Amino acid sequence: MFRRRRGAEVEAAPAVSEDRPAPARTSGPWDAQEGYPEAERVDLGGLHLPIGPGFEVQLSLAGDQIDGALVLVSESALQVHAFAAPKRSGIWDEVRAELSREVVNVGGTVQEHEGPFGVELAAMVPTQGQEPQPVRYIGIDGPRWFLRAVISGRAAVDPAVAETLENVVRDIVVVRGDEPMAPKDPIQLRLPAEARQAMEEQAAQQPKFPFERGPEITETR
Repeated sequence: MFRRRRGAEVEAAPAVSEDRPAPARTSGPWDAQEGYPEAERVDLGGLHLPIGPGFEVQLSLAGDQIDGALVLVSESALQVHAFAAPKRSGIWDEVRAELSREVVNVGGTVQEHEGPFGVELAAMVPTQGQEPQPVRYIGIDGPRWFLRAVISGRAAVDPAVAETLENVVRDIVVVRGDEPMAPKDPIQLRLPAEARQAMEEQAAQQPKFPFERGPEITETR
């Protein structure tokens, strides 16, 4: 199932980072131009997202553009966004500092600790009408791109459940492309081919009447 999700998360403001090489990676997420293991993945254009039994994938919107994906499984969620990054420097340090300030500004708490992908943030984030919820913020600096992953739900506190979503992150392939992009510009995504074809077939089969709205993708808010 594919649904578009209109995200409300505040992106980190652009900032100048030190010119330092991004750390070498010995496992995924992978760059499209390097060798990576075969797996069943959904082609979303800028991201090739691995899928598994019981997964539900939703797509997030920035205006009219698809900029991220949400994987739901076992009372847990994984949100992933990919951004352009400088050729010779990583941006996770500055993005992590910005996210920490944002969490504190809304009344939450946050701590840095070492995770399977390096330094990450463990936060308690206030939610309307509920107790603060645990959230993990993960960042991976790749070649000319940066991948941000946000884990929430049971997987944010249960390592056994988290492993499923961490493996999704490890198997993601990022398609940066060669076009010039400013640091922190989102890498745009698209509907997978089978979803686009289904929408086109549905639109072709439905009669058109004056003032009738066309086919839509369900949005979740």
